[in-house]
Amino acid sequence: MGRLADRLPISRPAVSQHLKVLKAAGLVRDRAEGTRRIYALDHAGVDQIRAFLDAFWRDDLQRFADFVDREAGAHGTIPPPRKATAHD
Repeated sequence: MGRLADRLPISRPAVSQHLKVLKAAGLVRDRAEGTRRIYALDHAGVDQIRAFLDAFWRDDLQRFADFVDREAGAHGTIPPPRKATAHD
């Protein structure tokens, strides 16, 4: 934690508390190395958050696109064609 804490504008106890929360959330993992703890990202946890955010934004953006299409139809304008994405 020392190298990490040295680079941050918060105290070591604050860094320790943040790492504890991140570990409990499954976003980082740690291992003992002598008297030190070595922290690393837990890719499985990060992947879960990524999937959640991707779905959230995909759904939210789809609702916005549907709204724009409805508004354009209500005003007699034709919306520009949408490009296909990997999520379509």
